[in-house]
Amino acid sequence: MSKKLVLFDHDGAIDDILATMLLMTMPHVQPLGIIVTPADCYINAALNVTRKLLDFMRCHHIPVAESTVRGIHPFPALYRRDSLIMDNFPLLNQQDTLKTPLVPETGQQFMVNTLQNAVEPVTLMVTGPLTTVATALEMNPEIEGKIKEIVWMGGVLNVSGNVEREFAPEHDGTAEWNAYWDAIAVERVWQTQIPLILCTLDITNTVPVTAEFIRQLAKQRHYPLSDLAGLCYALAIPQDYYCWDVLATAYLHRPELFSVKAWKTEVITTGYSQGRIKVVENGRKVLAMDSINTEAFHHYLLQQWGRQLIS
Repeated sequence: MSKKLVLFDHDGAIDDILATMLLMTMPHVQPLGIIVTPADCYINAALNVTRKLLDFMRCHHIPVAESTVRGIHPFPALYRRDSLIMDNFPLLNQQDTLKTPLVPETGQQFMVNTLQNAVEPVTLMVTGPLTTVATALEMNPEIEGKIKEIVWMGGVLNVSGNVEREFAPEHDGTAEWNAYWDAIAVERVWQTQIPLILCTLDITNTVPVTAEFIRQLAKQRHYPLSDLAGLCYALAIPQDYYCWDVLATAYLHRPELFSVKAWKTEVITTGYSQGRIKVVENGRKVLAMDSINTEAFHHYLLQQWGRQLIS
């Protein structure tokens, strides 16, 4: 059976790096490259961490590209600093030079080129804002036909958002950060005919990162990936942290763990609710992950990260 072609676009936070690590363990996936969007990170650190991780996992044949897009509402510095901390993890700094290539073109151009050259339609796995995707579509609208689907960790449908007044005093709290960063880009993607599969806060809120799960990782820390995952999650545990991007990425490999529901939606791009994805009667149809077998999901992560690296 041929492997699923996947182009990954993340924005450099803890869960993005963990999602990258999970993706690299999937035997049926052929990663075409990784694009880092400069949203929930400091871009140079996030590029470093991504490339160091690929080296660490012996996946240095996979190219990395730097997107140069910008959002409307920057992520708070408090969130973005995690990329700086991960860049100094001892586990990721055991060699003096990086083997994983950083391509010369921008991430948005790399997305256009990769889709144009793909032998079959590609799944876009996006765990940050949709701005790089929207920009690539503007650069070359024909690539829409080369996108099989977009699996996106973003948005919120029927629960509260996570854009806090502390960081966004002119927002009503109904949006999720990836959508709020650039609501116009979300609307641009909504205008396409590309199938959209969303992992929204509605489902991620049900899968928090717990001290118990970190202890389970600790029991298998003799495996390098579990050790690294435990470090990442330990960094996150003082705050309310959820399996956002890791949950979304798991869908590529184990969709049977999820139930999925169709919704009709529209994107709010102005005013106090910017970035809200609103359920409406006659809107754009999307599929949203609705529930997850949490025990099986945790078992899956422990299984995937409980592997020895191949020399």
